[in-house]
Amino acid sequence: MYGESPNTDSQRDPKRSLAALIADVPRLLGDLVRGEIESLKSEMVDKLKHAGVGIGLFVGAAFIALFALMVLIAAAVLGFAEVVPAWAAALIVAGILLLIVAILVLAGVALVKKGTPPAPTETIESIKSDVRAIKGTRKRRS
Repeated sequence: MYGESPNTDSQRDPKRSLAALIADVPRLLGDLVRGEIESLKSEMVDKLKHAGVGIGLFVGAAFIALFALMVLIAAAVLGFAEVVPAWAAALIVAGILLLIVAILVLAGVALVKKGTPPAPTETIESIKSDVRAIKGTRKRRS
């Protein structure tokens, strides 16, 4: 007919049998799942694009911040140069920077030692304790 949209079998025949309707369920579920997957893909691609642009902007800001830090270090050298010779001012600023590096390295080493081995030892021990409790045995404490 003129002006009608194409219909599915279930829309054309309102008196379809229950068996025919049940037979359509897998196809309809498949269509629904495929549609949801396509929607998920589209949404994730859109979000990843925005996240990528945001990360790029953070990298650009970090790059500019690095140059700003270098300018501040040069200003510190020039400031010390007002009091001591320029070569001594550069050495003083370099010594301060090396001291900061040493402190950061020591703190990093301490944290790495605390984090090794990377196995979740506390959780493993808790699971072992749960298994022992289920079996009805207990670990004797000394």
